[in-house]
Amino acid sequence: MTENEKRPIGGDRRVLDAGALRALSHPLRVRIFDILAQEGPQTASTLAEILGESSGATSYHLRALARHELIREVEGERSGRERWWERPPGGIVYDSKAVQGSPAGEAALQVAVAEVHRRRHEELMEFFSGRIDREPGEWVDASTSMTSGISMTAEQTTDLIRRIEAVIDEAADAYRGQKGEGVRRVSVRADVFPLKSMTSKKETAS
Repeated sequence: MTENEKRPIGGDRRVLDAGALRALSHPLRVRIFDILAQEGPQTASTLAEILGESSGATSYHLRALARHELIREVEGERSGRERWWERPPGGIVYDSKAVQGSPAGEAALQVAVAEVHRRRHEELMEFFSGRIDREPGEWVDASTSMTSGISMTAEQTTDLIRRIEAVIDEAADAYRGQKGEGVRRVSVRADVFPLKSMTSKKETAS
């Protein structure tokens, strides 16, 4: 299993080790990680306000993420005694090969990926189950959720994934750092995986 998270700010993609995976296996840390990607640098206090948590709690989780270099302090930025934190450039990869043979690492991978997918589903449902009715028409037209079942080999599927990644990378490079009227953060997702056969048992028995 390989799970990619790409960010339109350049840099390489980092394959997460067991320690980083354990750091991301906490729901609040995943939220903090996402907020830093979506909203830019934050302090423990600004995160506490967004999340409805105490600044002590957010500060603790920020330090846990920083220990594994998942986030970093913004150089030269301080608000009194508070530090500003940001996500470093590049993307991250959840790759089962990186923790293969390590029960603790494999368990951390499962928990981290499950939490990431839970957050993705939560965001998807929040938009399409309610918020879409309150969005301007132009953003309703600019939103979609598509699913298609295609019969392909593993090689053909890998080729499709690479072409999808190329399209996303092209857009990321073209609009990197864009600001101005009408610009919003947009979630771009491509979930490609083999489906479980619902007829294999019948075919085996016949």
